Amino acid sequence: MEISLTDKIALVTGASSGLGRHFARTLAASGARVAVAARRTDRLQDLAREIAAAGGQALPVALDVTDPASIDAAIARVAAELGPIDILVNNSGVATAKPALETTAEDWDGVMDTNLRGAFLVAQAVARHLVAAKRPGAIVNIASVTAMRTMGQLSAYAASKAGLDHLTRVLALEWARHGIRVNAIAPGYIETEINSAFFASPAGEAVIKRIPQRRLGQPSDLDGALMLLASDAGRYMTGATIIVDGGHVVSPL
Repeated sequence: MEISLTDKIALVTGASSGLGRHFARTLAASGARVAVAARRTDRLQDLAREIAAAGGQALPVALDVTDPASIDAAIARVAAELGPIDILVNNSGVATAKPALETTAEDWDGVMDTNLRGAFLVAQAVARHLVAAKRPGAIVNIASVTAMRTMGQLSAYAASKAGLDHLTRVLALEWARHGIRVNAIAPGYIETEINSAFFASPAGEAVIKRIPQRRLGQPSDLDGALMLLASDAGRYMTGATIIVDGGHVVSPL
């Protein structure tokens, strides 16, 4: 099956940098009109121009996933300027790296508000939009292999991603009757501008050696899973989490 997203409208949260920026480019290159959303709108303007220069169409949208009013306003703007949303890539996420004994209530709440509560609020708002329009849709949550494997100093992050992984299945069950598919991608170590310096260090190189494929993932390594779950190629898939990690979760203890 040839995968095409022509005439589809996609909303990507956390699109100002990292994986969200890459996901937006990938969807646009496949024909989707993409709403790129984040709090940092200056970087969104640059991304929209980049997508337009490549022949695509993108709309920068200010969006705070922790604020229901901001979410509703963003969805209304996308619907008015691009059309009804077909695809949501729920990518916004933050992390606090601290030992559990030093993680404050504020640290915990900040991670949960974005990674789990925020992801739920955006998914809920998009699902309401789809149900009201009587349209099918695809929601792709960006989880993490930390939902399946333990890792020190990321207690809040790992818990939030484990919650998002299971929330994916609950929403898939509830919304299947509306034609809304809810799936997730669980990336392993993917190189981005945020972590590239660490992985070039001796400590980072030691981490890479523990990955069965002995290499970092690149953002493009997630493209196959993204396109499968966002397009009609995955039309009979819902409630699934696709792990893309170079074999990390199956590595021996």
